[in-house]
Amino acid sequence: MSVNIQLEWTPNPSTLKYVVDRRLLAGGAVNFTNPEDAQAKSPLARKLMDVRGVTAVMIGTNFVTVTKGEEGEWDELNDEVMSALDTHLTANEPVVDEAALAAAREAAGPSGGGTVEGRIQDILDNEIRPAVAMDGGDITLDRFEDGIVYLHMKGACAGCPSSTATLKMGIEGRLREMIPEVLEVVSV
Repeated sequence: MSVNIQLEWTPNPSTLKYVVDRRLLAGGAVNFTNPEDAQAKSPLARKLMDVRGVTAVMIGTNFVTVTKGEEGEWDELNDEVMSALDTHLTANEPVVDEAALAAAREAAGPSGGGTVEGRIQDILDNEIRPAVAMDGGDITLDRFEDGIVYLHMKGACAGCPSSTATLKMGIEGRLREMIPEVLEVVSV
């Protein structure tokens, strides 16, 4: 069965979002910024990273964001990305290696429940990540230390001209409002 792919622009001029008519992940998003990681964890990301000029791939529940580097031109890249997505998904090939992803999550450790980190994670998962996913991005918690929340900006959020404003005015404001222990939010 053929796949329907819709192209969406993101606030980041180096990133495009490809929305598909099927579920790619059960939830969340997985980010790939190097070919070795893609090779180990996602057959789809590996194919997309093989496209000349692609520097990062993020797979969400029903979308893929692709980030290009300096040598990539969207006119050429887009055709190759669309073709790779269509071929891979139409053939019903696996999108990610669930066992490899589970092992990576296990190595990262538990999320934290009622701790400050756990409360930050809840707000990120339930309020912030769904909103940034609409623009083809993702934000994940690295750690909470001495009142500072360290976040990873992924997909369209990585390198986006408006990400600093989103981080400081949006995310930092919301976290400080809900969790008094939070003093600042920074990107890592």
